[in-house]
Amino acid sequence: MHSPGAMSRTLTIARREFRSYFNTPLAAVFLVIFLFLAAFMTFNVGGLFERGQADLRPFFQFHPWLYLFLVPAVSMRLWAEERRTGTIELLTTLPFTVADLVIGKFLAAWGFTTVALALTLPIWITVSWLGNPDQGVIVVGYLASALMAGAFLAIGGCLSAFTKNQVIAFVLCAAVCFLVLLAGFPAALDLVRTWLPGDVGEPVARALGSISAMSHFDSMMRGVIDLRDLLYFLSMIVAFLFLTITVVDWRKAD
Repeated sequence: MHSPGAMSRTLTIARREFRSYFNTPLAAVFLVIFLFLAAFMTFNVGGLFERGQADLRPFFQFHPWLYLFLVPAVSMRLWAEERRTGTIELLTTLPFTVADLVIGKFLAAWGFTTVALALTLPIWITVSWLGNPDQGVIVVGYLASALMAGAFLAIGGCLSAFTKNQVIAFVLCAAVCFLVLLAGFPAALDLVRTWLPGDVGEPVARALGSISAMSHFDSMMRGVIDLRDLLYFLSMIVAFLFLTITVVDWRKAD
């Protein structure tokens, strides 16, 4: 558990890293692309108005796929760029622990993606103005989206710590996150049941379904806050942050 001093150091790193996003074109590019794709998927692909229902399901259902490409674009630079330029050695000589650096960088990236998510509030306002949606379901949907973004960022940060190449970090993050999503798809689970014997296939399929981010995201998107779903996303974040700390500490001299 972080002490007050450690928390202060972590927040110092987080503030510095968060500001750095807006010192480059990355912030504008990410925000514009995310908002454009979110609106396009919601209104053109999801048919928000054509459905005739006052809810944001067409908005939230595409978030996992948006994050599949946009989150790796944010996470790929967390450590790969530090290792490529050699600044990771300088960072580790400062009065910060590796845990301070890892958690601070993660919080900054998560805060940045949360800003992008918050900028979609006009869509919520539009639906509320046109109809009478269940506001609780929408709030839980935003929470689920933020948690999924955090989980993907934790995965991406860990993979970024393994390489000096941002492109490789991007591809690895996208691939792993895709597998995490794919694990819960009925077609994938049916394939497991087909390949494995009946007494083995079903338990394996249930296990894969339980580790799928999509399964937990869909559950929350219906407006249900289940402790298992919250623990799933939070456990994934904590686990990958711990792995990132281990990897950065191991490879900081490379």
